[in-house]
This record gives sequence, C-alpha cells and structure tokens, in this order.
Amino acid sequence: MTSHPDESPGFLLWQVTLRWQREMTATLAPLGLTHVQFVLLATTWWLNTHGEEPNQLTLARRAATDIKMTSQVLRKLEEKGLLERNVDPADTRARRLRVTERGAEAAQAAITAVEAADAEFFQRVPDTATLLGILRPLAAPPDEPNP
Repeated sequence: MTSHPDESPGFLLWQVTLRWQREMTATLAPLGLTHVQFVLLATTWWLNTHGEEPNQLTLARRAATDIKMTSQVLRKLEEKGLLERNVDPADTRARRLRVTERGAEAAQAAITAVEAADAEFFQRVPDTATLLGILRPLAAPPDEPNP
C-alpha cells in the first residue's frame, strides 16, 4: 500500500490524463472538433492516405473506441461534411469510410494543432523515448504481446 497518493502510478496517471484531456479539448475547440471526433477523423484520414477505406468496426478497433459510440460520432462527422459513409458492396450492413476534401483539410489542421499541443504538454519530460517505451505496453490490448 502506498503511503501517499503521489506514490501511486494509477493516481498520477489519472491526474496526467485529465490535464492532457483538458489541453486537447482546448486545442480542438477552435477547430469545431471534440477529442473523439478528432481521433476518428484523423485515424480515417490516415487509413485513407494509406489506401484503406475502413469500415466502422475496423476504425473502432484501430482507434480503440466503442463501436456504438463510433457509429454515433461518425454520423456527426458526416453531418459536418467531413466524411462519407458508403455502403460496402461486399457487405451491405457495413459502411466504408472516406474522408471528404474538407475533412482532409480539417484532419491535417487538427493533427498539426494536436502535435504542437502534445509537444508543449510533454516538454517537461526529459526523455520522450523512455516515456513511449513505458506507455506502449500499457496501451496495448491485454491479449496482444508487448511490443
């Protein structure tokens, strides 16, 4: 048992996460995106630029988001004109995702803003490579081997 909350990795991670989420919210608000909208738009854009038109399930798995919530957020992004959800010819129940030209511009602007905010947020970390080495196994799903 830890004698002080500042000695609890979980407590510190919670505090850091909340602070980082506030930074992301403030960074993305002027762009008209929530954080989850950004994650799904940017992930779809990245997959599209690498020759993939993911369906909603593939995107949810890639972004580590709940499938039902993903569907709701994608509808909102579609309403904003940032992406298209087209029926998959191979499976009419599935929707293939394609970022629109406006969505690509929004994704790239948001990625630039988030990367700048990340750089500022993590500037106090003396060795980001070590931090990434610590975070990767924690971020990996439990059924995947550690990287």
